[in-house]
Amino acid sequence: MKKILNTTISLPIFLGAFLMPLEPIKYQQQQITNQQIISPECLVKKWELPDELKSKNEKKLPVLISRVPVTCCENDASCLDERIYGGDNEKIADKKALLTAIDQSLKYLQTRGAEVAYKKYKIPEITKERVDKSLRRFRELLLSTNSSKELHKAIEKEFVFYQSLGKDTKGTVLFTAYYEPLYLASRKPTKEFRYPAYRYPADLASWTKPHPTRLELEGADGLQGAKGKLKGLELFWFRDRLEPYIIQIQGSARLKLTDGTQTTIGYAGNTAYNYKSLGRLLVEDGKFPLEGLTMPIILDYFQKYPQDLNIYIPRDRSFVFFRETNGKPAQGSISVPLTPERSIATDKSLMPPGALALIRAPFPFPNQNGELEHRTVSRYVLDQDTGGAIKGAGRVDYFLGTGEIAGDRAGVTVSNGQLFYLLLKPKNNS
Repeated sequence: MKKILNTTISLPIFLGAFLMPLEPIKYQQQQITNQQIISPECLVKKWELPDELKSKNEKKLPVLISRVPVTCCENDASCLDERIYGGDNEKIADKKALLTAIDQSLKYLQTRGAEVAYKKYKIPEITKERVDKSLRRFRELLLSTNSSKELHKAIEKEFVFYQSLGKDTKGTVLFTAYYEPLYLASRKPTKEFRYPAYRYPADLASWTKPHPTRLELEGADGLQGAKGKLKGLELFWFRDRLEPYIIQIQGSARLKLTDGTQTTIGYAGNTAYNYKSLGRLLVEDGKFPLEGLTMPIILDYFQKYPQDLNIYIPRDRSFVFFRETNGKPAQGSISVPLTPERSIATDKSLMPPGALALIRAPFPFPNQNGELEHRTVSRYVLDQDTGGAIKGAGRVDYFLGTGEIAGDRAGVTVSNGQLFYLLLKPKNNS
């Protein structure tokens, strides 16, 4: 048993979208080292979309709105990405990880897929060429600066922020997080390993639409796949009904196999249904009120009533297929490896793929006692993925890595924040 946020649980905690809709956690104002309280102006108002940039007709507002970079308030460390260099609250410096993520996006921008994506992109001034040049200049600044403050000053001088309109036209974005699960699995079915994950059907294109639902494909108990279209498509087998379902939500997994080897599986395709979360279904059925609903409460419910998994999992009609990726890192929707804490997923019909972004929100971090505490931080990230539950200008999913700690953190990430894309000012974009 592990204690997380003073709540003892024994089931794994996983992606916030799995339990959506959860209300964002409400946080008290963050205290700084000299015990002063950071003002609401610095914590929230300064980061909202400025009133003068809003149109009287909100329906005509673009998804991303150009503005000057946010100037840091004195003593507000949450304004800076201290993780790049290390700092009082950041014991790990990960400049190398950010450089790696940038290089992956630069690689993507040279592909035919990027050309096609940006030809369809709806904001004329955000072009593939401008995104590419912005990434290259930001990379140069990373290598030439020695502190988060120095980097921030350089960005203020050379870059424009394009802020997401958010879910409320004020720039408010709901953040969840995802991760790569690590599970024990078997290549063959046994009495212990009964629940399969499935490979992509070679004839999926010929399946009549509407596609079979999850219930029709695998049955209420998740064990009937061999009686229908899924026969022979079994890829790996798991002990717990939730494990292959969670992998469908996360999109990938790292597996320890019963023969002592390890491998990975990744997203290969899906049926033509929108994902619907178990949390939403429980609220709809009156099992819980939305207000105050937390993941430990829901996990505790399924511990007490495991038979209800056979009711609620089948009500998510969507179904995801996988391929074995033989140890490769988890990949995003733009076909580059995801970098822990440096990759995000957004709605790619609205947001520029591969672009550099700044996110700011409360995220959970382990403290000295092994408990998770939320701290508002800023992070430079690359937009390299998408997801079935990530729709609209007001949603971001943050990739936190692989394994148990990443899963614990992902499961308690539900918070409001802001999203900005960083592009060189036009005079620097020549």
